[in-house]
Amino acid sequence: MVLRIHQHLLSNETVLDRVSKVYSHAQSLAQCHEWLNRSLPLAQRVPVASNAQAAQLAAAEAGVAAIAGQAAAERYRLPELASNIEDEPNNTTRFVVLGRHDAGPSGRDKTSLIMSAHNQTGALSQLLAPFSDAGVSMTRLESRPARHTLWEYVFFVDLEGHRSDAPVRTGLAELARRAPYLKLLGSYPVAAY
Repeated sequence: MVLRIHQHLLSNETVLDRVSKVYSHAQSLAQCHEWLNRSLPLAQRVPVASNAQAAQLAAAEAGVAAIAGQAAAERYRLPELASNIEDEPNNTTRFVVLGRHDAGPSGRDKTSLIMSAHNQTGALSQLLAPFSDAGVSMTRLESRPARHTLWEYVFFVDLEGHRSDAPVRTGLAELARRAPYLKLLGSYPVAAY
């Protein structure tokens, strides 16, 4: 699911000049970086595990604010000192919804997978070729360091189509023969924006 996200500065303080520290998740701090530079240039920025935790901390400390959403403001009874402080007006966050049942084809689907490639020239290209050959479009390719070995990476891939669609099924079958590691995360209807 892709959701529109509004970030708010929450605090028991009534003026910005009294805020010396801002708690938030690192992603939210990054999403509000320019606003913080303009409006609270001297405030210490402290990353925490979640925006809910940031709001909880801000509710308990004087001179502190949190960057969080409306739900956290309500939960911790924190007034909004500033609203919609995200730097990008179309700020969205992608959320993954996990389930125990298979989502059947809807006609407008995506398929997500994780794979690894051998550490050699052209390895990634060889893994992606079956999808190109089958006419399947990739909408996302992202690398992350593998947990078990230095300088090894896994790749997160999103494809257009359901895993039961013939072109996707063909590409996945060939990928399974080529990839040292492959995990199909699932197929699901494309999120409405």
